[in-house]
Amino acid sequence: MTRQLPENIEWRAEVGQVPYREALSAMDERNRAISEDGERELIWLLEHPPVYTAGTSADGAELLDPRFEVVEAGRGGRYTYHGPGQRIGYAMLDLKERGRDVRCFVHSLEGWVIATLGDIGVECWRSEGRIGIWTRDVDGREAKIGAIGVRVRRWVTMHGFSVNLSPDLSHFAGIVPCGIEEFGVTSLEKLGIALAPEEFDEALKNRAGDFLDALDKKGCALP
Repeated sequence: MTRQLPENIEWRAEVGQVPYREALSAMDERNRAISEDGERELIWLLEHPPVYTAGTSADGAELLDPRFEVVEAGRGGRYTYHGPGQRIGYAMLDLKERGRDVRCFVHSLEGWVIATLGDIGVECWRSEGRIGIWTRDVDGREAKIGAIGVRVRRWVTMHGFSVNLSPDLSHFAGIVPCGIEEFGVTSLEKLGIALAPEEFDEALKNRAGDFLDALDKKGCALP
């Protein structure tokens, strides 16, 4: 049985695109409100218009063709592309109530995405030394299907993950995605799976209880 989300967590799924800078501003404000005013936590699903975002470890040499706006994101990691056909999940959760374990949070977030994609029929995994969610591409080689990038401020999390449902994969050629040159990027569409954003959102929601359970244990048994 799917665990219901607790009332103190808002689940918000956007239908239209949200400009990246607008989302950053909203996350900043919600982070402050959760920390200072006791506002509800938030899991926010959305898409962005095409944009390249730079994490705190971004290397300018990896910005190959800035054909879209480049925005400093404030999250960890390097350059990432966001655009239509890619589902973004932003999690604003209070780690003060969950053991203040950032590594556990990231591990649990990865596990949530991996389990959800598994339910859809795509086997995915973590790869040591390479950030992101990985799978087997149509050519048999390992390829990235999802990205992870987070920030924690006032012990409240920000940012989260992205999963490639059906984006224009040529847009990733403007950067070295997450600083990894040796491996490609794939999508559910490329793997022959047509999935609407709302279907992916529902699959995520069905696994949200497992994700929250891992956090609520105030620590993870990391492999």
